[in-house]
Amino acid sequence: MAPRKKADPSNKTVAENRKARYNYAIEDTFEAGLVLGGTEVKSLRNGKANIAESYASYEDGELWLINSHIPEYLQANRFNHEPRRRRKLLMSKREISRLSQAVAREGMTLIPLKLYFNERGRAKLQLGLGKGKKVHDKRETEKKRDWNREKSRLMRDRG
Repeated sequence: MAPRKKADPSNKTVAENRKARYNYAIEDTFEAGLVLGGTEVKSLRNGKANIAESYASYEDGELWLINSHIPEYLQANRFNHEPRRRRKLLMSKREISRLSQAVAREGMTLIPLKLYFNERGRAKLQLGLGKGKKVHDKRETEKKRDWNREKSRLMRDRG
Protein backbone atom coordinates (compact mmCIF):
# COMPACT_ATOMS: atom_id res chain seq x y z
CA MET A 1 0.00 0.00 0.00
CA ALA A 2 1.35 3.41 -0.99
CA PRO A 3 1.80 5.99 1.77
CA ARG A 4 -0.84 8.70 1.92
CA LYS A 5 0.19 12.18 0.88
CA LYS A 6 -0.35 14.88 3.44
CA ALA A 7 -2.13 18.07 2.41
CA ASP A 8 0.52 20.62 1.53
CA PRO A 9 -0.13 23.80 3.52
CA SER A 10 1.83 25.89 1.01
CA ASN A 11 -0.68 25.10 -1.77
CA LYS A 12 -3.36 27.52 -0.65
CA THR A 13 -5.42 30.40 -1.95
CA VAL A 14 -4.44 33.75 -0.48
CA ALA A 15 -6.93 36.05 -2.24
CA GLU A 16 -9.75 35.53 -4.69
CA ASN A 17 -11.62 38.03 -6.84
CA ARG A 18 -15.14 36.60 -6.54
CA LYS A 19 -16.92 39.43 -8.37
CA ALA A 20 -14.71 39.07 -11.45
CA ARG A 21 -16.80 36.30 -13.01
CA TYR A 22 -19.95 38.31 -12.31
CA ASN A 23 -18.65 41.56 -13.84
CA TYR A 24 -16.66 40.03 -16.73
CA ALA A 25 -17.18 37.27 -19.26
CA ILE A 26 -13.91 35.36 -18.80
CA GLU A 27 -12.77 33.68 -22.02
CA ASP A 28 -9.34 32.35 -21.07
CA THR A 29 -7.17 32.02 -17.96
CA PHE A 30 -3.39 32.23 -17.53
CA GLU A 31 -0.96 31.67 -14.69
CA ALA A 32 1.67 34.31 -13.96
CA GLY A 33 4.43 34.57 -11.40
CA LEU A 34 4.95 37.68 -9.27
CA VAL A 35 8.07 39.64 -8.41
CA LEU A 36 7.78 40.10 -4.64
CA GLY A 37 9.98 41.23 -1.81
CA GLY A 38 10.58 39.17 1.34
CA THR A 39 8.12 41.03 3.53
CA GLU A 40 5.44 40.74 0.83
CA VAL A 41 5.80 36.95 0.77
CA LYS A 42 5.60 36.77 4.57
CA SER A 43 2.50 38.94 4.55
CA LEU A 44 0.92 36.69 1.88
CA ARG A 45 1.68 33.60 3.95
CA ASN A 46 -0.40 35.20 6.72
CA GLY A 47 -3.27 35.07 4.23
CA LYS A 48 -4.01 38.77 4.01
CA ALA A 49 -4.22 40.27 0.53
CA ASN A 50 -6.82 41.93 -1.66
CA ILE A 51 -7.00 41.76 -5.46
CA ALA A 52 -10.68 42.76 -5.83
CA GLU A 53 -9.95 46.23 -7.22
CA SER A 54 -6.79 45.37 -9.13
CA TYR A 55 -6.07 44.84 -12.81
CA ALA A 56 -3.14 43.91 -15.04
CA SER A 57 -1.65 46.33 -17.56
CA TYR A 58 0.76 45.94 -20.47
CA GLU A 59 3.52 48.59 -20.53
CA ASP A 60 6.82 48.55 -22.46
CA GLY A 61 6.80 44.82 -23.15
CA GLU A 62 6.00 43.87 -19.54
CA LEU A 63 2.87 43.00 -17.57
CA TRP A 64 2.18 44.82 -14.31
CA LEU A 65 -0.30 44.14 -11.52
CA ILE A 66 -1.75 47.47 -10.46
CA ASN A 67 -3.75 48.44 -7.35
CA SER A 68 -3.41 45.12 -5.52
CA HIS A 69 -3.14 45.41 -1.75
CA ILE A 70 -0.67 43.33 0.24
CA PRO A 71 -0.60 44.72 3.79
CA GLU A 72 2.63 45.48 5.58
CA TYR A 73 4.27 42.70 7.57
CA LEU A 74 4.08 43.80 11.20
CA GLN A 75 7.43 42.34 12.35
CA ALA A 76 9.46 43.95 9.54
CA ASN A 77 9.55 47.53 10.92
CA ARG A 78 11.71 49.74 8.63
CA PHE A 79 12.32 47.05 5.97
CA ASN A 80 8.64 46.91 5.04
CA HIS A 81 7.15 47.29 1.59
CA GLU A 82 4.57 49.71 0.20
CA PRO A 83 1.12 48.00 0.31
CA ARG A 84 -0.25 49.24 -3.04
CA ARG A 85 2.87 49.29 -5.19
CA ARG A 86 2.93 48.02 -8.79
CA ARG A 87 4.15 44.45 -9.07
CA LYS A 88 5.72 42.92 -12.14
CA LEU A 89 4.12 39.76 -13.54
CA LEU A 90 6.30 36.97 -14.92
CA MET A 91 5.15 35.21 -18.10
CA SER A 92 6.78 34.04 -21.31
CA LYS A 93 7.28 36.65 -24.04
CA ARG A 94 4.96 34.78 -26.37
CA GLU A 95 2.11 34.81 -23.84
CA ILE A 96 2.69 38.48 -23.02
CA SER A 97 2.57 39.49 -26.69
CA ARG A 98 -0.58 37.41 -27.24
CA LEU A 99 -2.30 39.02 -24.27
CA SER A 100 -1.25 42.53 -25.26
CA GLN A 101 -2.62 42.02 -28.78
CA ALA A 102 -5.95 40.75 -27.42
CA VAL A 103 -6.22 43.74 -25.08
CA ALA A 104 -5.31 46.26 -27.80
CA ARG A 105 -7.27 44.82 -30.71
CA GLU A 106 -10.36 43.22 -29.20
CA GLY A 107 -11.03 45.49 -26.24
CA MET A 108 -10.41 42.76 -23.68
CA THR A 109 -9.27 43.27 -20.08
CA LEU A 110 -6.81 41.37 -17.88
CA ILE A 111 -8.47 40.61 -14.56
CA PRO A 112 -6.73 38.95 -11.60
CA LEU A 113 -8.89 36.01 -10.50
CA LYS A 114 -6.90 34.29 -7.77
CA LEU A 115 -3.64 34.76 -5.84
CA TYR A 116 -2.21 31.54 -4.43
CA PHE A 117 0.91 29.53 -3.62
CA ASN A 118 1.64 26.57 -5.92
CA GLU A 119 2.98 23.20 -4.79
CA ARG A 120 6.56 24.50 -4.88
CA GLY A 121 5.66 27.38 -2.56
CA ARG A 122 5.84 30.10 -5.23
CA ALA A 123 3.30 32.92 -5.30
CA LYS A 124 1.22 32.73 -8.48
CA LEU A 125 -1.57 34.86 -9.93
CA GLN A 126 -4.35 33.47 -12.09
CA LEU A 127 -5.26 36.04 -14.74
CA GLY A 128 -8.45 36.03 -16.75
CA LEU A 129 -8.80 37.51 -20.21
CA GLY A 130 -12.34 38.78 -20.57
CA LYS A 131 -14.81 41.44 -21.64
CA GLY A 132 -16.97 43.50 -19.32
CA LYS A 133 -20.56 42.35 -19.05
CA LYS A 134 -23.47 44.68 -19.76
CA VAL A 135 -26.26 45.13 -17.21
CA HIS A 136 -28.62 42.73 -19.00
CA ASP A 137 -25.89 40.03 -19.04
CA LYS A 138 -25.48 40.40 -15.29
CA ARG A 139 -29.22 40.05 -14.79
CA GLU A 140 -29.21 36.88 -16.89
CA THR A 141 -26.40 35.47 -14.72
CA GLU A 142 -28.42 36.22 -11.57
CA LYS A 143 -31.53 34.56 -13.04
CA LYS A 144 -29.60 31.39 -13.88
CA ARG A 145 -28.00 31.25 -10.44
CA ASP A 146 -31.36 31.78 -8.68
CA TRP A 147 -33.05 29.13 -10.83
CA ASN A 148 -30.31 26.57 -10.13
CA ARG A 149 -30.60 27.27 -6.41
CA GLU A 150 -34.40 26.89 -6.53
CA LYS A 151 -34.11 23.73 -8.65
CA SER A 152 -31.75 22.13 -6.14
CA ARG A 153 -34.16 22.99 -3.30
CA LEU A 154 -37.07 21.39 -5.16
CA MET A 155 -35.08 18.25 -5.95
CA ARG A 156 -33.94 17.95 -2.33
CA ASP A 157 -37.50 18.40 -0.97
CA ARG A 158 -38.99 15.81 -3.34
CA GLY A 159 -36.28 13.30 -2.67
